[in-house]
Amino acid sequence: MTTNISESKSDSTTPICFREPSKEDGTRVWELIKNTRTLDLNSAYSYLMLCEFFSDTCVIAEENDQIIGFVSAFRPPPSRDTIFVWQVAVHGSQRGKGIGKKLLKELLNRKSCEEIHYLEATVTPSNLASHALFKGLAKDYDCPCEVSACFNAELFPETGHEAEETYRIGPF
Repeated sequence: MTTNISESKSDSTTPICFREPSKEDGTRVWELIKNTRTLDLNSAYSYLMLCEFFSDTCVIAEENDQIIGFVSAFRPPPSRDTIFVWQVAVHGSQRGKGIGKKLLKELLNRKSCEEIHYLEATVTPSNLASHALFKGLAKDYDCPCEVSACFNAELFPETGHEAEETYRIGPF
């Protein structure tokens, strides 16, 4: 499924397309995440699996056959009315253009999310862009946004990893 968003032009002629990923996109998604230098980089295998087995809850933003954005998400088994957003990545040259929010809205408008009433994500305290993204999404949908503690820093094996707070948006 591909959606052309003509109002989402990053230049005067090229629309951004939003679509489901395929396993062939896994390497390019891994490269996008790696190049953000801000997101936790998972194994290439994890991105191949996301693109293959969770394509209905992941979205690619593409311009001129280049992946410029990606959102990975899944439905946690005990909460069928909730979508958990794992990562939102936007290429550095495209930041500040609302692509992250458009990726999330594309996800929420999918048939696979028609019974979703809540969106959850974890965010580190220093990730101001993600705080603004999720608060802005809640405002656009005119619904509550609750923030609570999730993973404290001591749970992470790598030194210096910040705690993660849970954002819960909804009900939609």
